[in-house]
Amino acid sequence: MKLRLSKPMWLASLALAAGVATSAGHAAEQIRVVGSSTVYPFASYVAEELGVTTDYPTPVIESTGSGGGLELFCSGNGTNTPDITNASRRIKASEFKRCQDNGVKNITEIVIGYDGIVFAQNVADGDWNLTREQITLALAAKVPQDGKLVANPYTNWQQIDPSLPDREILVYGPPTSSGTRDAFEELVMAYGSEHIDGYDGEYTTIRRDGVYVPSGENDNLIVQRLVKNPTAFGIFGYSFLEENGDVIEGAKLDGVEPQRALISSGEYPVARSLCFYTKNAHLNSVPGMAAYVDLFLSDRMSGEKGFLKGLGLIPLPADKREEIQARWDKRQALTLAELQQG
Repeated sequence: MKLRLSKPMWLASLALAAGVATSAGHAAEQIRVVGSSTVYPFASYVAEELGVTTDYPTPVIESTGSGGGLELFCSGNGTNTPDITNASRRIKASEFKRCQDNGVKNITEIVIGYDGIVFAQNVADGDWNLTREQITLALAAKVPQDGKLVANPYTNWQQIDPSLPDREILVYGPPTSSGTRDAFEELVMAYGSEHIDGYDGEYTTIRRDGVYVPSGENDNLIVQRLVKNPTAFGIFGYSFLEENGDVIEGAKLDGVEPQRALISSGEYPVARSLCFYTKNAHLNSVPGMAAYVDLFLSDRMSGEKGFLKGLGLIPLPADKREEIQARWDKRQALTLAELQQG
């Protein structure tokens, strides 16, 4: 079968270095957006649309991972710093404090929709139904044995559960800079370890012995590896599964298939919100920044019948979209208290 990549060819040009000014007193020439590889295709589509339909330059979108993007975003207010950062998980309190310490004090949090994290494989390899406990035992750096934690000895799925296929454990997944990695650790491994006897609470350290292979911020590379290696699994956002459904399929997790409706309803156990953060100090100096956000939040882009749904975004309910729009209209700044409330 032919591999269909989830990002059109024009997205590659958007990953070039931003043409921004380096002087804090001079306006940037283009909007610069960094961050999540999961949000990247949605942000790139909106950026291209802004460039085509307005007089503003096409924004530059860089896939740096959620953590990497927030590090760049929070480094200061100069126009050599990003204007917006995408994230496939919420900003951490420590990251927010770093922003504040560096003078980035007026940030608006904008949730754009939902996504599910899938555990996917080659479509020719049959149906799998895995629990989060089984995945945790497969990927944790240490596992419980004889009353203590030992280096993970498992190399085959049947060593974890005899009912599973006789197959090598090999998983291609996101690096530590990725919000997908953060969400996977929280929603899969933290949950799984809390339900396995022998762990003292949450355990989220992933093994580093070659069984789990960090694969960069380009999730299409993971898809390509699964096409070439039918014995491997890959971890990435639902949109990449939807765009490549002829060559890969997602395993059931805790008996639930990774489907759009089940992610939106919350029934699928590994679902999360996608968002981006705006550096409001840049709004008056970066041409088109407000217009870009307005376009992103429009019905035409992120609404129930918007273009981004066709790329795999699961839209927010109407009332939630109205709430997010109101936050943006007021340029409402995120507070530490909001983060601590969850």
